[in-house]
Amino acid sequence: MSDWGTIPGLVRWSAERYADAEAVVEGRTRTTYAELGARVERAAAACLASGVRPGDRVAVWAPNCLDWIVAALGAVSAGAVLVPLNTRFKGAEAVDVLRRSGARLLFVTGTFLGTSYVAALRRAAGATDGADRPLPGLPALEHVVVLSDDAPRSFLTWKDFLAAGEGTGADEVRARAARLTGDSLSDIVFTSGTTGRPKGVMTTHRQTLRAYEIWAALAGLRAGDRYLIVNPFFHTFGYKAGVIACLMRGATMIPQPVFNVDTVLANIAAERVSVLPGPPTLHQSLLDHPARGAHDLSALRLVVTGAAVVPLRLVERLRGELGVDTVLTAYGLSEASGIVTMCRRGDAPSVIAATSGRAIPGTEVKVVDSGGAPVPAGSAGEVLVRGFHVMRGYFEDPAATREAVSADGWLRTGDVGVLDAAGNLRITDRLKDMFIVGGFNAYPAEIEQLLATHPEVADVAVVGVPDARLGEVGEAYVVRRPGAVLTADDLIAWSRREMANYKVPRAVRFVAALPRNASGKVVKGELRSP
Repeated sequence: MSDWGTIPGLVRWSAERYADAEAVVEGRTRTTYAELGARVERAAAACLASGVRPGDRVAVWAPNCLDWIVAALGAVSAGAVLVPLNTRFKGAEAVDVLRRSGARLLFVTGTFLGTSYVAALRRAAGATDGADRPLPGLPALEHVVVLSDDAPRSFLTWKDFLAAGEGTGADEVRARAARLTGDSLSDIVFTSGTTGRPKGVMTTHRQTLRAYEIWAALAGLRAGDRYLIVNPFFHTFGYKAGVIACLMRGATMIPQPVFNVDTVLANIAAERVSVLPGPPTLHQSLLDHPARGAHDLSALRLVVTGAAVVPLRLVERLRGELGVDTVLTAYGLSEASGIVTMCRRGDAPSVIAATSGRAIPGTEVKVVDSGGAPVPAGSAGEVLVRGFHVMRGYFEDPAATREAVSADGWLRTGDVGVLDAAGNLRITDRLKDMFIVGGFNAYPAEIEQLLATHPEVADVAVVGVPDARLGEVGEAYVVRRPGAVLTADDLIAWSRREMANYKVPRAVRFVAALPRNASGKVVKGELRSP
């Protein structure tokens, strides 16, 4: 294993080792590893100048882009703990995570997908032009930096923020980075639990570096690879299997802010993309696109997928029709640094399609019954994980941490799975009722809480149902309040205004009452029945 020590140590190492190689390609902007290292150092200097202290939380709310990489790595190099925000969040959802994390600095995109993120934040946090702080509803937040050329009063533009750091020398920046150790926190990724309350997963520099050096080795990522990063940077996988892994291997990052199959095809052909991780829906869309034959996809050699059922036919088509040498599946969760099991190069297509592979080095996986006793190979039970990559806990939530991680280090994943005799893991269900919409984790309890705030909804339950394009989508079972005339279209339209798109139910069924058991819990199995 390499000894970068910390993420800033990795950034400096890659800037020296791969100096002249392309690090990031964004449209016509081509940034070498040496230039990326210099940009990150400049961003770190600006963080120091703005008062960021070791351990402060710094958030980024922006799509995949060069500025996200520079801002995030700059903050981490200044000793901050990175808090990535989901770009699908609405303003209130973003404010909730900013408040919970106590973020002191926020980098935010200007407009993305036709939405002003700045305006959404200002509305949700009660901003006024005369306020002393940029967002009065977030008293801990001292600075908001807009990643564009203009910003409202009391916010900073990206250019002005960077200019403020010009008086901070490189020695000071490197001295700050040197104060970090492998055990320093590197990031807090907020993930909703079954209660719907976001929980912040704490991970260290050492955990991140060790996990993704293993990932890069198992995947076979190498110098000269050109990696189209469609997985969002706010996901552990997008940031760590994307940015961090590329830094380790000197691969070129090609960030794509939105999944659009036409753009994916154009990027693969124009940039000679060789590596394309993503959910099965991405690869299925690619294979089925009517214009696929008009694009040269011959450079594509590595696909890593997961997060949903992977049809054997998909693996066969990627290998046969596109000539992809290596197709791998993997399983992970934020609480285990995003990676638990992974297939190996050379595994049979049936193993790759039917399982998520075997435990990565340094990891133990077992499947247990409701009493915590291991079950035989081939039997279903809850998946437990123990290893170097299990989170340091949930941020400021010791009770939830104790519930999730046992005294002897076993993480309860909440997933139901089966281990075969060779140690390959197959995930069969989710204890937490989570479902995955096009690669995004959707949590019914959180969606139910939001739907319950509608004035005409008396009771509601949400389940995941199969969807040909997205894998799974939400279906809501709703009990109307007496006298209400709410329609399915009304509730779906309201939901689109109130929650991230992947959480919005695609179907609404009205019922007189929800089926409940003796303890009052909704029996969702009855709702899922045909």
